[in-house]
Amino acid sequence: MDIAAKYFDWEDMIALLFFIICWAGYSHFTDHKSQHSKSLLAVTNGIRKQWIYEMIRRDNRTIDTIMIGNLQRSITFFANTTIFIMVGLMSLFGYYDRWNAIIENIPFSKPTTPFLWEVKIFLLIIIFIYAFFKYTWSLRQYNYASIFVNSIPPHNEVVTNYEPILIKGTYLTSNAAHHFNSGLRAYYFGLAALAWFIHPYAFMLATAWIVFVTHRREYHSKTLANLNLGN
Repeated sequence: MDIAAKYFDWEDMIALLFFIICWAGYSHFTDHKSQHSKSLLAVTNGIRKQWIYEMIRRDNRTIDTIMIGNLQRSITFFANTTIFIMVGLMSLFGYYDRWNAIIENIPFSKPTTPFLWEVKIFLLIIIFIYAFFKYTWSLRQYNYASIFVNSIPPHNEVVTNYEPILIKGTYLTSNAAHHFNSGLRAYYFGLAALAWFIHPYAFMLATAWIVFVTHRREYHSKTLANLNLGN
């Protein structure tokens, strides 16, 4: 605690702790609740199950392979972007003096120490490393899903025993979507972490706002209401 107090003041320590609790707590909450409520992920998982069921009934599965390819391209875009972001963040270590000159002209801002400047950058790098791992794991699972689709026997051979195929296909695509969502959530919280460069209170306010926005989109958005129409 003495070492922490030497480099952090109480505002920065509370803000960082608040950020970690909010991110970890919300991730745990939504991972648990999505299994028992009609969240955006849970509803789309039901649609994925219907997709796999319809795919089993088709002999020509070209459209399904194209669909998985489209999903892979969007994930690849985010994974590549994450690498560029990390490279840009690593180049910021030498810009401490220039940033402090800028921050002095921002009302209600709080100057930072060289040590804390590095901590803030490292926090962002860790966030985007986490996002990169989530995106690449999601991409790999869609690769496995593509292999799985092309391994399914013709319709007339599986019509009487399609349940194992339905379960495997649904799990593969749903898990891939889950990790993609986790990567997007890391981006959202990374945006909140940017506010720490201005002031710890701005950091906490941005974190709370991100939790509110993500919760609203996953559980109370118009998109979710539209997907639930007729259910």
